Parts: sequence; structure tokens; C-alpha cells
Amino acid sequence: MPLPLENVAVLDLTNVMAGPYCSMVLGDMGAEVIKIENFPEGDASRRFDPKVNGESYCFAVLNRNKKSVALNMKDPRGKEIFMKLAAKADIIAENFRPGVVKKLGVDYDTISKFNPAVIYASMSGFGQTGPYGRKGGFDIVAQGMSGIMMMTGYPGGRPAKVGIAMNDIASGVTALYGILGAYIGRLKTGKGQYLETSLLEAGLAWTQWEFGAYFGGGELPTATGTRHRRSTPYQAYKTKDGYVTVGANNNKLWHNFCTMVCGKPKWLTDPRFHDLPSRLKNIDELEKEIEAVFTTQPTAYWVEKLDAAEVPGGPVYTYDQILNDPHIQARKMVVEIEHPKIGRMKSLGIPVKSTGELLAIRKPAPWLGQHSDEVLSSLGYSDAQIAALHEDFVIYDRYRDKALPEPESQAQVI
Repeated sequence: MPLPLENVAVLDLTNVMAGPYCSMVLGDMGAEVIKIENFPEGDASRRFDPKVNGESYCFAVLNRNKKSVALNMKDPRGKEIFMKLAAKADIIAENFRPGVVKKLGVDYDTISKFNPAVIYASMSGFGQTGPYGRKGGFDIVAQGMSGIMMMTGYPGGRPAKVGIAMNDIASGVTALYGILGAYIGRLKTGKGQYLETSLLEAGLAWTQWEFGAYFGGGELPTATGTRHRRSTPYQAYKTKDGYVTVGANNNKLWHNFCTMVCGKPKWLTDPRFHDLPSRLKNIDELEKEIEAVFTTQPTAYWVEKLDAAEVPGGPVYTYDQILNDPHIQARKMVVEIEHPKIGRMKSLGIPVKSTGELLAIRKPAPWLGQHSDEVLSSLGYSDAQIAALHEDFVIYDRYRDKALPEPESQAQVI
């Protein structure tokens, strides 16, 4: 059975994380993703450590199932190559600062004139319009402006960044479902369309309950540590050797937690804890009572007790612990692939399990310009023409013998 996006052509102008995550998943779904990169740097994440045999491991994890064409878009011949690819593209994705693609002449309005069925997606810091539309943006900026940093960390502390690039990934996921929705629409109507999202809006869209509480009750969400704003016990508690999370957030679970996990049936009738409003009102005292019990035994002991009582809970892991957990290994979330330069390497697995062919890791991330010759050949360029384009630094392959000119001669690259 073919993957769902087999024979769908994606032209990927994105770099770093938000866009590359989006295009990676399109590739996982079977699309042929051609990544257009500048040179000699390429995608900015190629410079990230650690490097193995000169190739960034971080880049390699995020750019599987793609081909790389290193192209000087400011040379008319490079622009012509891009336009030939754009004419055949089903999907184009970019995450330049707003205005850049128009300046380059590769924006939606230009391309849709000769490819009206194209789906063109833009990702940016703040969107293509509005007072901040021309501002550049990074994940940290969007986390700060979306209010998320003020909700993260512990009460009274400094604003805290979420430990991962949350707004970047949120933007990539948001663009992804927009693209898939637009593609389904095109299957029905034959028409393409333009869509755009931003780091700020994509992160803000994940604050559903906080939004409801603000407009429904005037609540301003603040940092709560690991606590839930509306339920307890629902947080991480200290144990003898670490922390364990507990989600005993309904009456049955609370009953099982008190009687079967903690051996404290008296909590059920304690006026401080007998119902949810009381527990929330006395959440500090509840935490002290629970931790007085939990600190007597190690985390593994309490996880076993929670599981036996059918109360959701688990250990608070370090990253290496979760990657080595037998459940994650059984779910194939750490897989091995062969990279042409790095060699045998680990990659994050597919998080969606399905009964049919839906996503697959088909090939490793490319080195910079690895497929320049192959893609140009598919466009009808002869070997002699391709060689001339290399000679004139219109296209590039990092491991080709031809050396790049001195940096001052590189003014033509994006």
C-alpha cells in the first residue's frame, strides 16, 4: 500500500525547526520533499553541534525523507531552476521573514499565476499582517509574548521558558494541518491556496483553558509549578529518591489514591480535603501531607502502588531515562537509520501507529546539495549544463571536488 502523499511534490524553503518539522512529517507521509538551501552554510541548523563526521546530528534528526538542492537563488539561472521546480510543486513551504519571498520573486502571487493549484504555506514570527508583521521572531520571543513564560515555572519565580522549542513545533504542526486541509480541499475543487501561521499564534492556540478562564472569569494565569489550575492531586510529588506524578483528579481516583496508595482513608473525610474545592483551597497542606508519605519510599515503589490502584501516575524522568525506557523501545520511538556521512545513527521514531501505511522513515537527511545534480537532471539539464552551473557557483554539492570561492565572492547567495 502506498503512503498517502506518495507522488506529492513539496518544495521546502524552510530552515531551523518550525518549517523543517512540518516538511519532515510531509516526507514521512510519502511526499517527495526537495529542500532548497543556500550555500555554503545551508539550513542554519547544519552548524549546530554535536557533529559526527562533519554533519550536524540535530539537523539530521529533523530533516529525514528529504532531498537537498543547494541553489544560488539570486543568480538568474538559480531563479530559473527554482521556477521550474515551483511549476511542478504541489506544496511550497517557507519561513523567511515576511517580505523576503516577494523580494526574491518567489511568493505565492507570482507562482500561482503559472501554478494555480499550488498550496503555499508561510510560517513567520508574528504573521504576514498586523503591527508586528515585519518583525523577525524566534521561539523564545513567541513564548514570552504569548504569556506562556509567565505561566511556566514556580510561583514568585522569574519567567521560565518551556524546556523545548514549543512555539516552533506548534507552528510546524499548525502549518502541517493547514497544508493537509488545503490539499484535501484541492482534491475536491482542483484549486490551490495560500495559508500562513506564526510562532505567536500557534502557541497561543494551545492555551484553550487559560483563554476560557480569562474571558469566563477574569482569571489571569500565573505559574503553578507542576500543579494543575483546576484539579488536585495533579502534580509531581517528591519521593525518597526523586519525583512521581499523580493524576487523581476525580472522586474514584481520589478514593483509590487515599486508601490503596497512601493508606490514608482519613483524608476522605478531612474537611480540608473531602471535595475538590476544599482540596484546591488547601493545596499547600495537601502537598505536605502527600509528600510526608511519599518521601518514605523511592519513586519505583509509588509507581507500582499507583498502577495497582489504577491511579494514573509515573516517574519524573531525565531525558536519557525515557529514551532507555522499555516501553519507549517497545513502541519503536528510537530507531536506527544509516546516514551516508554520519553512519549508523539514532532517529526519533514515528509517533503515530496505524493499521495501514501512513508514515515511514524512508531515507536519512541529506548532506548540503546532495541531490543538486539528480534534481537538475530530472528537470532536463544535461551533464555539461550541470557541470557549468557548478563551475559558476549557481548550484553546489558539499562533497563535490570543486572548491568554493573566497567569502567575498559569495554575495549572490540568499
